[in-house]
Order: sequence, then C-alpha cells, then structure tokens
Amino acid sequence: MRIVVDGRLWNESGLGRYIRNLILQLQELDNVDEYFVLHLQKDFDRINYTNPKFHKILVDVKWYGVSEQIKLPKIIKSLNPDLVHFPHFNVPIFYKGKFVVTIHDLIHQHFQTRSTTTLNPLLHTVKKAVYKKIFSHAVKKSFQIIVPSEFIKNQLISEWDVAENKISVTYEGVEETIVNLVKNVKDEDFKELAVKFEIRKPYLFYVGNAQPHKNLSNLINVFVRLKDKYPDLALVLSGPDHYFWQKLKTTTLAKHVIFTRFISDQDLVTLYKNAEMFVMPSLEEGFGIPILEAMACDCPVVSSNTASLPEVGGSAAIYFDPQNENDMAGKITKVIDNEKLRKELISRGRKRYKVFSWQKMAEQTLEIYQKS
Repeated sequence: MRIVVDGRLWNESGLGRYIRNLILQLQELDNVDEYFVLHLQKDFDRINYTNPKFHKILVDVKWYGVSEQIKLPKIIKSLNPDLVHFPHFNVPIFYKGKFVVTIHDLIHQHFQTRSTTTLNPLLHTVKKAVYKKIFSHAVKKSFQIIVPSEFIKNQLISEWDVAENKISVTYEGVEETIVNLVKNVKDEDFKELAVKFEIRKPYLFYVGNAQPHKNLSNLINVFVRLKDKYPDLALVLSGPDHYFWQKLKTTTLAKHVIFTRFISDQDLVTLYKNAEMFVMPSLEEGFGIPILEAMACDCPVVSSNTASLPEVGGSAAIYFDPQNENDMAGKITKVIDNEKLRKELISRGRKRYKVFSWQKMAEQTLEIYQKS
C-alpha cells in the first residue's frame, strides 16, 4: 500500500510524541508498504528516516487554517495514496479518499468556554462551529477511528453515535529515552536543578500544560493548605510557557509555587525521580502519559479519579475526586505520611508502566492499516 501519514504536528507536545513514536516504530515493523510522511519546513531538514520505504514530503501548510482545508487535499491526492492516517481530528472536509483518524480526546468540546480562549466572543463562537463541523466529518467519514483509551471509545459511542466496531483502542506508552535516562540519574543532577530552580525536598510534582481542564488552581489551593502541616513542602510545576501558565502565575497563591517552564527529558526524569509524588489533578484526559512516566521513574502517583486516568494507572496509583479539595489533600497526606504505601506504589508502578508500549501501539495501528 501507499500510506500517507500527516506528520505536520511532529514537534507539538502530546500529538507530536504520538506521531514521532508511531513513525519510529513503523519503520521497524513494516518493510512492505510505502509511507509518505507530511512535514512542515521547520521540521523537514532535521528528520531522517532509516527505512527506505519511508519518504519525507514537504508540506508547509499550518494546521487549523483555511489552506489546510483547501491545499492539503490536493497535495495528498497527488501522492495517490491507498490510505491516509490523520493523527488528529483536523481532517480536511474536502478530502474524499479513504482515511483513518486518531481522536485523542474530546476535551476541546467539553471545556471550550470563554475562559479557555483568548479570542473575542464572535471569533470564539465561529471557531467552535468550525471545529464541530470538522470533527463530525472526521468521525463520520473515516474508515476507522483510533483512540488511546476505552474511555474515549465510550465517549465517541455515547456522544457521537459511532459504531463500536469502527473504533480501535491503541494504548500509548513511555518513550525508551525516558526509561534509559532513569538508569543514569545521579544525585548531582538534582543538586544542579535545585540550584537552578531553587527547589528543595520534599516536593510535589506536576508536568503538562496549564489549561483549565488540568485543574491546577485546585492543586495549588490544596498545596497551600498542606503547608500548614508540612511547612517544608514545595510544589513544582513544569510545562511550556504560554497564556494559561501566565494567567496562573498572576493568582494570589502562585507565589508559593515553583515554575520551571519547559524542561529537557534529562531534567524531567530527575524531577520525577526525586519528587515526593507526582500529582495529576486533571478533570479530563484522553490517556495520561505522565502517570506512566512517573511510574517508570520510581515516583509514587496520586491522581484524579476521572476519565481515562484510572484505566491507565490501575492499582498502581492512589485516586481522588478532583473537584473535592478535601479528598485531594487527604490522599496526598496519606502518601506523605505512609512510607510503606509509598514503597508499595513505587513497586506497583514499575510493573504497571511496562503493560503499555509504543511498539504495541504501532503493531495495532499497522493491523488497522492492513484491514483497509
């Protein structure tokens, strides 16, 4: 087959990680089919494929724009594909060929309010309507829908009336680079970070973005309350700086928090490894890779009990109601005060993260391609 994969989001955080790992693993798995991966100019020269069946295609068309809807279908058609894989819901409505689409979550539908956007009311309303139209086209016209969890599968069935047999769950995993870095973390690595960011132990850790569904305001509120009992406790928040991080930093209680902005994988592993625990307070997630990363780094996990998170964490995490600050505080306190429980969570986490793998995800995706 001639398979086109839309790789334009190669360097975006969550979506980029999915695309990069999919392509990396497919190169190892498939020496029969021909792949044409679409890339933006800013990524094109830095990417090299090891499998001769994989070809880079320069497509300097940004996502979510008018040119994506008009230019992209023509470019894809010129490649004469048997199948296209769109790794995000932004499928051009004028593309009429066979395609599969990956729907990572429905967060943009459930949390797309005035508080989650910088647009004026009119543009916000138009954007919501356009997104809904494009999403509807993606789920209705696709040959198959790939999702990262049973939770998202059930959402598509109940909210979009998608047939169950049209949806395939392919769980994600922890990158091998993270696992390898864990083995080499030294005390000196943390000492350097401690000086750089003025971090002290013990600390709670979170990594991700700061959009409202991440529920970081509640986490900060809980942390400030916990400081009455644990005056030496710190809270470290990491993630690429953007509008929502800036908005969070302006809140009164943010002065008690350590913000690192974007960090390298080396620093990420070091912070996981030395944290008292990793806290995931989200109101909704399609999967939850940081939970598995924390487990791979021997970091106990205390997580929201909503959406896909219990599906990912299993019995290797302690769960709280993200809307209930007393419950969140109680579960964090439970892990701080119980060293035996911390060790048990670490032990369970070492086994749990190995249940998931990017290789398995790619194998299942290749099977979906072959069904077409």
